[in-house]
Amino acid sequence: MSLRRMLCLLEPWFGPPLLDTNNEVDPKALMFKKNMYGKPEVDWQNYTNCNNPPLHFNISHTDSLIACGVTVHVPVGIDVEDKERKIKHDILAFAERFYSADEVKFLSTLPDPEVQRKEFIKLWTLKEAYVKALGKGFSAAPFNTFTIQSKVGTKGEYNLCKMTEMTASSLEETNKCDGEWKFSLLELDDSHYAAICIEDDEASGGAPMRVIVRKTIPFVEDELISESKLL
Repeated sequence: MSLRRMLCLLEPWFGPPLLDTNNEVDPKALMFKKNMYGKPEVDWQNYTNCNNPPLHFNISHTDSLIACGVTVHVPVGIDVEDKERKIKHDILAFAERFYSADEVKFLSTLPDPEVQRKEFIKLWTLKEAYVKALGKGFSAAPFNTFTIQSKVGTKGEYNLCKMTEMTASSLEETNKCDGEWKFSLLELDDSHYAAICIEDDEASGGAPMRVIVRKTIPFVEDELISESKLL
């Protein structure tokens, strides 16, 4: 499916979030473009009142599912992966090519091959969501330059610990954990993992992420699946 066709199908999803922007923008009038890394985004240059873009979105898809994450005022990245995705290579050897040393160490502690496979996919999904929230993608933000860590004493909540500062010319090592991003990991229809990453702006005051999940067949069906707050 072409990007243009996909965006046309997903356009109705932008309506409810735009209600939170004081109806400044008609969703039917939205124009789209790609940034320098190829990420699709709303083209706000024709809206004089949108110095701070009121709406961000990101798209991910598998053979059987399209996911669209829509946020107000903060960047978002989303990724979906089939839970039954098979890894053709040895998982640890594959992880050593793309993951940080801490992530490889975590995977190596899992004796059950099936659990190891699932955790590999979860990490991949979370890392994809992060680089997409940055607006860069895999090629500009290699997966082995940062670490995804689960918060101590929690379930399903994740921190980003950057092993390096990403710049255009070089990578400088740092041990500082980056607290400017929030992560959520969901299961969709018991068949897919979905990871969401949003920027944790100062206006949120550290409030939990509000996640609304809708199952949609464009122009046919729109069903509210769940609404929750996740840290």
